[in-house]
Amino acid sequence: MDFAAARFNMVENQIRTNRVSDPRVLAALSDIPREVFVSKPMRSFAYVDEDLPVGGGRFVIEPLVLARLLVAAGIRPSDVVLNVGDATGYATAVLSRLAQTVVSLEADPEWAARSAQTLSGLGIDNAAVVQGAFDAGCPGQAPFDVIMLSGAVDEVSPHLRRQLADGGRLVAMIGAGRGVSRGVMVVRVGDTWGQRVLFDATTGRLPSAAAAAFVF
Repeated sequence: MDFAAARFNMVENQIRTNRVSDPRVLAALSDIPREVFVSKPMRSFAYVDEDLPVGGGRFVIEPLVLARLLVAAGIRPSDVVLNVGDATGYATAVLSRLAQTVVSLEADPEWAARSAQTLSGLGIDNAAVVQGAFDAGCPGQAPFDVIMLSGAVDEVSPHLRRQLADGGRLVAMIGAGRGVSRGVMVVRVGDTWGQRVLFDATTGRLPSAAAAAFVF
């Protein structure tokens, strides 16, 4: 299979045609080989525009959902980003092309190790994988300019929103039932957090990702 051609077609026919025109986001998606983040039997499906299951209830996030969250977050080259629940590391790799530094928070030690190995194999040196509970965030590395959740949750932990820098943005899919989730962006201004709805999409759920507070 010609993965480079499939990646080009994904960006041009799935992403760009759905009103994603940010050149940096398109370039990042064009640069990262999605096929290396799934098992060999799944690689022929790597550029289908849907979540790709990787085992244990985990998945690689759908490219269009990822693209829309990235555009909304408005990531700058100087930004420090926390990415929560990325499993194999695909979204972290894409983020590494947009931000100065990416911290990838993964609860499962096996996925954390696999993700770190894959990112290293791609020569990505501005992303670090940290093992820890999703809802706790990474207070030792905070504050973050951007926090992204690489899967849907019922609600967002207050620990995560408090780890945003002033002016920071959190993007997530809220509503993790079997139906449609809602893309939401939260912006911190001082000690207040405003939010707006971005779009609707069907997205896989992050396991044990939410605390019982901060409901949209």
